[in-house]
Amino acid sequence: MQRAPGLKTKTQLARDLRISRASLYYEPKQPAKDWELKQKIEAVLHEYPSYGHRRIALALKMNRKPVKRVMKKYGIKPYRRRPKKPRKPEDEHKTPAPYQNLLLSLPFPDKPHAVWVMDFTYLWFQGVFLYLATVMDLFTRRVVGWYVLNAHTTALVKGAFVSALLTVSRGPEISHSDQGSEYTADEFIQLVEVVGTKVSMSRKASPWENGYQESFYSQFKIDLGDPNRFDTTGELIAAIAQTMRFYNTRRIHTALKMPPMAFAQQYEQRSNHRYFFADKVSKEMGT
Repeated sequence: MQRAPGLKTKTQLARDLRISRASLYYEPKQPAKDWELKQKIEAVLHEYPSYGHRRIALALKMNRKPVKRVMKKYGIKPYRRRPKKPRKPEDEHKTPAPYQNLLLSLPFPDKPHAVWVMDFTYLWFQGVFLYLATVMDLFTRRVVGWYVLNAHTTALVKGAFVSALLTVSRGPEISHSDQGSEYTADEFIQLVEVVGTKVSMSRKASPWENGYQESFYSQFKIDLGDPNRFDTTGELIAAIAQTMRFYNTRRIHTALKMPPMAFAQQYEQRSNHRYFFADKVSKEMGT
């Protein structure tokens, strides 16, 4: 069968991505099973928030090793309860967030841009905090957008979301975050919904439901190194950009067995071949 114009051979694609040709044939076999187990783990944690992987395994009547592995994979951690703080009078009248966690009832995403997960972390730099917000595609694990600001405000998470839109030129079907004030702000919700994206949020006091980026942030900070070795904010941001590129294009993701960008391009290459083949068959059959 003749190759579609512009499509690279697998040998060329592997060489461009600096990976072995054999890895292009790899298809992860566990995502759907792991996703189903993740949903079961979250159901247990919602009832018993302080359970670790051993007690969760007992509750699910299964071996603790896959439970531990899936919790690590998705950054799920038990909620460690602390002494309750006195409630302010207005707290009694707060209404719950109007958005549900859509990921609890959906199968694992089977394509890019089905689900974007969002979060932010902090970096201690020259005596002050800088905040890094990221947007990750859940299927490819690629960081599609990020933004740095000196305050964790709505502007921080808006900047990351806009950065993602500029990168891929389209919004996701679902965007998922926690119920932080940055993400529940009307200004941010309007931005998300105007591009046709459904809003999904973790339930209150359920941090494990938005733990997808936890493992990313911990490893990212190791790869970035000590921020205080830089003299200026500009130098630090340049290093963040370089580390993001390294993560997306060169660092092998353990769940994917290849870098996120390689996985995304492999998916696109296969999809193009499928569409080309289907179109060719359709033309030959005169349909």
